[in-house]
Amino acid sequence: MELNKDKKIVKSKAPKNIGYRNFPMVPRVVFGKDSFDQLGEILLPKRQHSDAPFIFLVDDVFEGKSLIEKIPLIFNDQIIFVSADEEPKTDQVDAIVKQLQNSFSELPSGIVGIGGGTLLDLAKAVAIVLTNTGGAAKYQGWDLVQKESIYHVGIPTISGTGAEVSRTTVLLGPERKLGINSDHTTFDQVILDPNLTQGVPKEQWFYTGMDCYIHCIESLNGTFLNAFSQSYGEKALELCKEVYLGELNEAESRDKLMMASWHGGMSIAYSQVGVAHAMSYGLSYLLGIKHGIGNCLVFQHLEEFYAEGVAVFNQMMQRHDIELPNGICANLSDQEFDTMISVAMGMVPLWENALGLHWRMTITPEKLRNIYEKI
Repeated sequence: MELNKDKKIVKSKAPKNIGYRNFPMVPRVVFGKDSFDQLGEILLPKRQHSDAPFIFLVDDVFEGKSLIEKIPLIFNDQIIFVSADEEPKTDQVDAIVKQLQNSFSELPSGIVGIGGGTLLDLAKAVAIVLTNTGGAAKYQGWDLVQKESIYHVGIPTISGTGAEVSRTTVLLGPERKLGINSDHTTFDQVILDPNLTQGVPKEQWFYTGMDCYIHCIESLNGTFLNAFSQSYGEKALELCKEVYLGELNEAESRDKLMMASWHGGMSIAYSQVGVAHAMSYGLSYLLGIKHGIGNCLVFQHLEEFYAEGVAVFNQMMQRHDIELPNGICANLSDQEFDTMISVAMGMVPLWENALGLHWRMTITPEKLRNIYEKI
């Protein structure tokens, strides 16, 4: 209420709805060397009863390794080993959900994903589809999930994707590569143990770390940029430069890259990625190219959009003796180019962040084909 000029009470005007997004964040996180050892203690209060197991989706690279012995299995808990050689797919999610529904009469107490971005995305998607009708492809898009997912935990064993903190799970579907972007996607608990990232092959370490670096470049140069995303993006970018251009020892590098991944994922929670990610989706959909290297393959040719970022990227590649494959698109047909271009141009929010609402004045099928032909 307020007084008018005649001292009479009048109704105040309702504040204008400015539409800020009320995004969820990971409510609980543990960081530190050997923090993985706390997993059993963390899960115990979340166990529904002895017939409601925890399901552990684990990268099959750890099969037979000492990490498996540390997983706190009790009652009828189950480990499902999953290959991360390919991008996660909607039908893969549906197959895991069907397997669990056939094996158990009740919902699991929770899903725990242990691995890189592929395993974390699968864990998030399985947790959603278990409580929502229909297959995973039904929920590819923005805010299509209606029911809360079951409790789910993310434990990254490689740093860079930001999948541990994002509200997105990116999946290859029958018609497109697109994330399930939802308030119900975010993990309920994350365990960040830098010791779990020991032994990652050099090329994978570089490509996945560059996913984080490119997150930052695209977020910080986007039209959606705001103080929230900028603060996280700048810190993640600083950490990436320390890791890939600084003089850190191995332990320091693991710690800082894990934090770069976290901050990089947070930087796009309130903004978006851009050109490299949009175009890499086309590569992944058609050719099955893994997300990290796909971003690198595109980003090297994006001086027009991110000149300074590409220059630093080239320094990082030189510093670590990384040579990207070439000729990937050399023998593609016109139809295959059209498919990649269609997938890429379908990522409208990414283009709007990169170039604004009138992005189609700059981005044409011909322009995208010219870039793809260089890869």
